[in-house]
Amino acid sequence: MAEEETYFSANYPVKIYGLSEQSLTIEFGTLINKNLLALVTGFNKLLLQNPFPGFTTTVPAYSTLTVIYNPLIVSASDLAGETCYDKVSNYLKNLGQVKKEQSVVMADKVVIPVCYGGDFGPDILTVAQSNKLTVNEVIEIHTAGLYTVFMIGFVPGFAYMGGMDDNLATPRKAIPDAKIPAGAVGIAGTQTGIYPMQTPGGWQIIGRTPLKMFDINRLQPSLLKGGDQVTFKAIEITIFNEMMQHEYENQHH
Repeated sequence: MAEEETYFSANYPVKIYGLSEQSLTIEFGTLINKNLLALVTGFNKLLLQNPFPGFTTTVPAYSTLTVIYNPLIVSASDLAGETCYDKVSNYLKNLGQVKKEQSVVMADKVVIPVCYGGDFGPDILTVAQSNKLTVNEVIEIHTAGLYTVFMIGFVPGFAYMGGMDDNLATPRKAIPDAKIPAGAVGIAGTQTGIYPMQTPGGWQIIGRTPLKMFDINRLQPSLLKGGDQVTFKAIEITIFNEMMQHEYENQHH
């Protein structure tokens, strides 16, 4: 088996370190790029399909995968190693020698409808002026992009997306807003993201989606997950209101 064909290879030296008594982190690298994201996403799926005794869940990020486990079950298992950390890390190292399957890292494609500007996008003019663009050009460039979800974090369901055109890059606000509504689509630096619930935040808000980005009652609560490919589609306020009504009716039936 060629070394470069496995998840833990010389091409991307992997570090494993303890995080707490019930978790450890696999670091695939320190960069933010699609190759590392593919490794994180692929290995995460492999681990979910092949859990060890005591495995609880994982938290994927830009270039790391945190593995959470039940130390009582791990300790009582016949996994090789003295401590819980040894047992889990040895298991992960062995699993990391599995040959990479291209099908494992196939990304889901998700289209997010957005009503841009107006009350829904109070900062779109800031983004336009900061980049010497018109508001329409901001919308055209934002909807033309193909974005990759690098990480879910900050609050449950908040997707950090890379792949945004540099012409839209805009700094965060110096003073964060106290309340950003659920569904708000924002820009911070070279990333774009969607607020899944009302929360304080400092991103430049350019629009809002009627989709519910996080719902604890769904089988997969977060609409987006690491590795997903996202495109944005501009919609009119009438369509936005219709979709919001549809979401409301679905929740109350």
